[in-house]
Amino acid sequence: MRWTALSMLLAAAGLAVPGPAAAADWPQYRGPERDGVSAETGLAESWPDAGPPVLWRVPLGDGYSGISAAGGRLYTLMGSGGDEVAVCLDAATGEEIWRRRIDANRKDGMGDGPRSTPTVEGGVAYVLGARGKLLALKAADGEVLWQKDLPAEFGARVPQWGVSGSPLVEGNLLLLDVGGRSGHSVMALDRKTGEAVWASQSGSPGYASPLAVTIHGTRQVLFFTAAGLLSVAPGDGALLWRVPWQTSYDVNAAMPVFLPPDKVFISSSYDTGAALYRIQGGGRDLRPEEVWRSRVMKNHFNSSVHYKGHLYGFDDATLKCIDPRTGQEKWAARGFGKGSLLAADGRLFVLGEKGQLALVAAVPDAYRELARAQPLEGKTWTMPTLSDGRLFLRNEAQMVALVVAKR
Repeated sequence: MRWTALSMLLAAAGLAVPGPAAAADWPQYRGPERDGVSAETGLAESWPDAGPPVLWRVPLGDGYSGISAAGGRLYTLMGSGGDEVAVCLDAATGEEIWRRRIDANRKDGMGDGPRSTPTVEGGVAYVLGARGKLLALKAADGEVLWQKDLPAEFGARVPQWGVSGSPLVEGNLLLLDVGGRSGHSVMALDRKTGEAVWASQSGSPGYASPLAVTIHGTRQVLFFTAAGLLSVAPGDGALLWRVPWQTSYDVNAAMPVFLPPDKVFISSSYDTGAALYRIQGGGRDLRPEEVWRSRVMKNHFNSSVHYKGHLYGFDDATLKCIDPRTGQEKWAARGFGKGSLLAADGRLFVLGEKGQLALVAAVPDAYRELARAQPLEGKTWTMPTLSDGRLFLRNEAQMVALVVAKR
């Protein structure tokens, strides 16, 4: 792949090495804790009018797969030449290290290509194609360690707009919203071999990724399926509690958001809205209690972020801050379309659906924009990735790396 002339000049100037930001991997969808929050510090408080310096820019195939960063490498999925592939890039240069075919590329009126984001753990990249092909790849060179065809083996149903949830590693298990035949709605596989460990519940899959949390001392995994929110025990898949939640076209796509120590926020679009639940009880006797429900926040496909006591997210095409205790709106800002965001170092990195990027103060009193740039053009539905002082963005045609650490 080729660098732009600007990229090479920046590298020669030493920008390949970020400033004093605390280095951190972003090894899975929505970051280390799957919450859209980075612990990195030392990030720039503003940008020049031209935007953050571009470290590199490279061509990329179609799809909405997120970018995982681990050990100085980037992992994502894309459509390329009729194939759906996993690709690994050097985070410092954008040079391709390896690629591995997953399946034929999926065509879709809402956008071609894969949706799921690789999960990188223990030297293995777990990748899930839009038609349900699951592969465990050696992160170093892309060698296939094992693979599964979820529809063929477990009766998995492919949602209308393709498999979108990203695999979750929990101990020695790999957890998935399969939506398979009776009793195979959610599953755990042995992450070293791919063999089924347990299957649980019945029903169609949603588009969201699972989340592991601990509430009242009980470890549990949350699945936002087509029919609602499920909590199951990771060891055996036993149902702990359930919240029915129906959305048009079964688009429960935004991940649940955990508000420690005992609350869970969910939100869906199509005029469905959001709700906050407090989980009562203990052990395997857990019960969800609705705290509030409102249409104040209607996340479509990108999740809200809980940061320093407030929720920030997209109410369809309006960026909002709400008080999670009450659901009260604190501020709203338009102009991004159905965007995405992450939080770090007291700020929000907000990416609009047409490639506009804003740096916003993560405060509830008012919308305060600190800087703005236009690093991409066209449909940009993939949330940003922050790793080692660099912000990685993609659309359906290219990926760009921006230096956002203080220089």
